[in-house]
Amino acid sequence: MKELAERRKSQIHPDDDPALTPFGARVRALRRERNLQLKHMAASLGVSSAYLSALERGERGRPTWALIQATIHYFGVIWDEADELQHLAEMSEPRPQVDARGTGAEGVYLANRLARDFATLEPADHAAILAVLEQRKPGRVDPERLSG
Repeated sequence: MKELAERRKSQIHPDDDPALTPFGARVRALRRERNLQLKHMAASLGVSSAYLSALERGERGRPTWALIQATIHYFGVIWDEADELQHLAEMSEPRPQVDARGTGAEGVYLANRLARDFATLEPADHAAILAVLEQRKPGRVDPERLSG
């Protein structure tokens, strides 16, 4: 599992295209690894190339369950890789909403500051915030591999 995470870490480079979502970055890495063209993948999945490209770049919302499953089947991934693609899709909403109800004044303030100032944070800030969250409740993806 650790070897798989290390291999994937080298395949996702958020600096290549800052608009990529985690799911889009992974799909792009899988396509490049297999020398597959986006238009062929789109045709196989029954979507337009423009839609698939926009989904990768985070210009579209999270993919549907059916599209996630079709993507998993298209790449022929199983077990951990399939779970990872599903999790990355869940974490790929380009405009997430934060429900701060019940967190008190400080929680509401924090949520609003993050919403307002998130785009101005440096990658190191993202990594620090993610590290705090991972200590509280680890996710399914090694956060180190998302930082390139």
